[in-house]
Amino acid sequence: MSYMKKLDIKGAVDVWLLAFSAVLILFFGAAGFGIWAYTGMQDYKNNVEPKIATAVAKAEEETSSKKDKEFAEKEKQPLRNYTGPTEYGSLSINYPKTWSVYADETSTGSAPVTAYFNPNFVPGIQSSNNVALRVEVINTAYSQAVSTIDSSVESGKVTAKPYSLATLPSVVGLRLDGEVVDQKQGAMIILPLRDKTIKVWTEASQFVADFNNIILPNTTFVP
Repeated sequence: MSYMKKLDIKGAVDVWLLAFSAVLILFFGAAGFGIWAYTGMQDYKNNVEPKIATAVAKAEEETSSKKDKEFAEKEKQPLRNYTGPTEYGSLSINYPKTWSVYADETSTGSAPVTAYFNPNFVPGIQSSNNVALRVEVINTAYSQAVSTIDSSVESGKVTAKPYSLATLPSVVGLRLDGEVVDQKQGAMIILPLRDKTIKVWTEASQFVADFNNIILPNTTFVP
């Protein structure tokens, strides 16, 4: 065999080897992709029902929670009314019908009018339970009543800003947010009533929304 023929044969062998190597690479690449795809399909096949069940359960839970909240809000209507004695401004407050009220109008002591409002029942007034809504008319001038909260504002326990009821925009008082009662978070409004002061507050953070959206818009009195 001549030298040129040997080169031709060697070249042909090299080309064949390169082609064979390329085919092997493609084969193993395709095989690897096939295994990956098959594994993914098997995982989906084996887990699709649990995944669907989990998604459905989550959706049902969210829907149920939303319906429960909507039902709870509807149950608060129609609102009930509490009106205090005329000599103390005829303080009028509308509150959810799912709440109960305990009012003391004995006209004695530093607070001639004291009322407690709470869902279902009012806990013992001497207990440490957080009450949804509390109301007081106190025998203290507004300026003196406000001065007692200065230290709480300075320490950052509460924030204070001017506030007027929507029903009485001409009467300007204060709104407090934060630790309105010792170790109890909530919101409070303090308003002047002649030589006395009105205090309305919630001492439980979960009732602040009701305080803002139901209680305050439906509170009024005779200045």
